[in-house]
Amino acid sequence: MMGSTFKSISLSYQKAPVEIRELIALDQTAIEEILSEAKDTFDLNELLILSTCNRTELYYSSPEDLSSALISFIGIKKGIAHPNAYQKYFEFFNQEEAIDHLFRVSIGLEAQVLGDMQIANQVKQSYQLTANADLAGPFLHRLLHAIFFTSKRVAQETAFRDGAASVSYAAYELTKTLATSIIEPKILVVGLGDIGSDLCRHLSATDLNVKVCNRTLSKARELATECNFDVVPFEQFEEELFEADIIISSVAKSEPLITKDSLGDTEIRGYKYFVDLAMPRSIDKEVEKIPGAVVYNIDDIHSKTNSALIKRQESIPQVEQIIREASVEFNDWSKEMIVSPTIAKLKSALDEIRKSEITKHLKNATESEKVLADKLTKGITQKIMNLPVIQLKAACKRGDAENLIEVLNDLFNLEGQHQQK
Repeated sequence: MMGSTFKSISLSYQKAPVEIRELIALDQTAIEEILSEAKDTFDLNELLILSTCNRTELYYSSPEDLSSALISFIGIKKGIAHPNAYQKYFEFFNQEEAIDHLFRVSIGLEAQVLGDMQIANQVKQSYQLTANADLAGPFLHRLLHAIFFTSKRVAQETAFRDGAASVSYAAYELTKTLATSIIEPKILVVGLGDIGSDLCRHLSATDLNVKVCNRTLSKARELATECNFDVVPFEQFEEELFEADIIISSVAKSEPLITKDSLGDTEIRGYKYFVDLAMPRSIDKEVEKIPGAVVYNIDDIHSKTNSALIKRQESIPQVEQIIREASVEFNDWSKEMIVSPTIAKLKSALDEIRKSEITKHLKNATESEKVLADKLTKGITQKIMNLPVIQLKAACKRGDAENLIEVLNDLFNLEGQHQQK
């Protein structure tokens, strides 16, 4: 990553309302296309894209600041006329701030529901797409593995992951609350991704009447068997909309799955509740104009103050300390990356001098004498190397390695030797 710096751009629920987030949100196909095209479009060597219901973020390594260009690029992919008009909703991070932000997001400190474990899986999926696109270099590989190790430490050493607190659990608690206002409520869960499946498992602990619906029928049947629910084939879900009292959808698609037209001329007696857990939204906001229809979107799914969340909040200082330790270790390593080429060149230069002198002075030596001389001179060379290496690494931590690199280059003509090779 010589000459590059690590940067990130972040659009999240903290600054952007759901209307903006769904406009910028990227599905897997769009992410794969951007990763594929970015290598030929921009001067970058690493790129990670994370897009969830709460955030769309890009992390990249480049000698240039590509933040505005990348926002414009997303706009082109999404068909947005003036994407840079949305820059005010983004946050921008550079190098250590970007590293710290990715740590905090991945661990769950920046999640809408504190400690939400789903974000860790989403980061792993994003990392896999980046690796598939050959856009994860040594820096990003090391950073992600440091984050995964830190996440494991947080789970083992703190109460930050204890209890059931996540978007799916918050939706479960909302569903239970809504159900108390209805006699024999009928519940329909549409979409069985991570959030929908987790929600169903929470609901299976109740005696509520729940039906599940998914594009892939086999997945719906498998989960229905596990949770003892009934299955609605996907092509019949609109018919079930008329029967259900609470409809929960986590189906993410470019156009809303449930619209006013889906409900036709339905007359709602009392209330019909719609809970939208998708990004982009899967329930059209126009549905709320139907008398008796009440729509909750992802921003309405607030974390409940329960014992699990209280424990998580109390664990924050401990979690932040673990992150600080991991960040310091990673930043030390990333700074040492700057001097690694110089160390390799210096070692190579000294080894060339050593070999040249052995060849010059031991032409008539026996084989055993040559072996002894080789062993002896290698030890001397290694001892000579120790001090510059220690000084270079110390200079890295002080942030002034460039001056020492320049001195060594001049003393040993490292750049000239490297070019000759």
